[in-house]
Amino acid sequence: MIQRMIQRKVYVLMILCWIFVGTAPAQVRTYCNPMNLDYAYNAIPNFTEQGKHRATADPVITLMGDHYYLFSTNQYGYWWSNDMASWEFVPRRFLKPWHQVWDELCAPAVLAKGDTLLLIGSTHTRTFPLWMSTHPTEDDWTEVVDSFQVGAWDPAFFLDDDGKLFIYWGSSNTYPIYGQEVNPRTFEPMGERKELLWLQDELHGWERFGEHADNTFLNPFVEGAWMNKHGGRYYLQYAAPGTEFSGYADGVYVSDHPLGPFIYQQHNPFAYKPGGFARGAGHGATFLDKGGHLWHVGTTVISVKNNFERRIGFWPAAFDADGILWCNTAYGDYPWYFPGQSPGQSGGGESDPTSEGASFTGWMMLNYNKPVKVSSTLGGYGANFAVDEDIRTYWSAASGARGEWLESDLGSVCRIHAIQVNYADQDAALMGKQHDIFHRYTIYSSVDGAEWEMLVDKQHNLADVPHDYVELQQPVMARFLKIENLQVPTGKFALSGFRVFGKGSGVLPDPVNHFVVLRGESEPRNAWLKWQASDDATGYNISVGTDPEKLYNHMMVYGSNQYYFTGMDRDRVYYFRIEAFNENGIGPGTEVVRVE
Repeated sequence: MIQRMIQRKVYVLMILCWIFVGTAPAQVRTYCNPMNLDYAYNAIPNFTEQGKHRATADPVITLMGDHYYLFSTNQYGYWWSNDMASWEFVPRRFLKPWHQVWDELCAPAVLAKGDTLLLIGSTHTRTFPLWMSTHPTEDDWTEVVDSFQVGAWDPAFFLDDDGKLFIYWGSSNTYPIYGQEVNPRTFEPMGERKELLWLQDELHGWERFGEHADNTFLNPFVEGAWMNKHGGRYYLQYAAPGTEFSGYADGVYVSDHPLGPFIYQQHNPFAYKPGGFARGAGHGATFLDKGGHLWHVGTTVISVKNNFERRIGFWPAAFDADGILWCNTAYGDYPWYFPGQSPGQSGGGESDPTSEGASFTGWMMLNYNKPVKVSSTLGGYGANFAVDEDIRTYWSAASGARGEWLESDLGSVCRIHAIQVNYADQDAALMGKQHDIFHRYTIYSSVDGAEWEMLVDKQHNLADVPHDYVELQQPVMARFLKIENLQVPTGKFALSGFRVFGKGSGVLPDPVNHFVVLRGESEPRNAWLKWQASDDATGYNISVGTDPEKLYNHMMVYGSNQYYFTGMDRDRVYYFRIEAFNENGIGPGTEVVRVE
């Protein structure tokens, strides 16, 4: 009898979960960037003059005990999670005076020290408190120090294994990254601050300010310091050249001592994602998960309504056998398996940084630039902007009313594994952190466009899901998908990406022909890459590195058979390879091309 009662309660809970979430409970196996968080809306008035919008950046994820904690800029609180897939928000104001409305915690430093989480935000003064909590899943914080005596912008703490504590900071196109020791008991600074690294954009092409090499009009910014220790060596990380650019990336210097001197790592930047749907991988943190797998969390770029319109992404990272720190962003905004969840190796190329870590699902983009029908269109925000694989462009319906819809034709019947619904902010009327807002929608599938079946039911969704990612429990065969709006938090029903992932029924693309890399003698930081367009390709993945066996950086290219690469160091030899991909998978890579 007791066993039947327990079974009945479990069954009721499953039904309630199905009603309110829209799918039956299932183990979380995959993730897809950008992260689906209830991002706050920008609260700074002059930052919203071109339209109110969500924004955050400068993330740090820290594991303490059984929970992950995620802090980022101006969120009026933070998130915690058990699995890095579902995040719970904790409202909290850290910046004093408490009546401050516009700005909050910027580019915070977080440190897990035993059973205590320490936190401080960016400040140019010495009046910001250092906070602590032993129960950070709740709003339970006290001041350790009322006025922390290091005026640090973009700070990062590092606790060495000998118990010594250090802080690193800097955000400027004039000043360097600094470091200083801190007393781990009193948290008073010890000794003098040290200049640790300066940008050398005349040598390192990726550090140049601008979206392209021809719009370098300011000195680049160095910011976002972070420190890891591996194999007895210290890896000081930094971001460049500016948060608004697709090439926003993290580089690393290495030393035998926590305060240097530091040497530029041969492979740089180590976290780099200039192409694809969600671009940018700079100003982040490199951390271990519960299983000991290394990850890098960073800032992805939108920068449409304001230069500081941004999101968060995370990617698997690793130290290779030679101690080189790298981050795998290949197909880095497609679905990936969490560690231990992959049924087997999938994909091609450099898909796995470690054999046990996160791995690419092999689920491909099924509706890139495929035909789209919509209920209505607002101005020039055309329908195909929802399927052009660019988060900066979007389709907007004429209203946010119930019943607005978008229909995507995959071109043929495909096996669908997952869908990502990325909302855009059009005519939003909100500012600051919002609570009790949500997105509600339904998605239908069809084989012939005539008879439809419910695929995703979010009619009763109670969560704010601006980048909702839905992994189907079982793949579905369909050609047409239709999303229908039921409710948006504010403004119009607008989508920057209605992204459908799975496998087509055709063949892989052929190897790319006539791949050439032309490196200019007058400007060796740049190269022009060109190849024969493949009729059977959706796009191309270019891999590059300073070692033919370590092509650790990747650029995803859609709709073109050329790429202008500006990320080389002036004095290094580089190696390139390219592969074509389509809805059926990834084709064979070319031979590696050496460029002097």
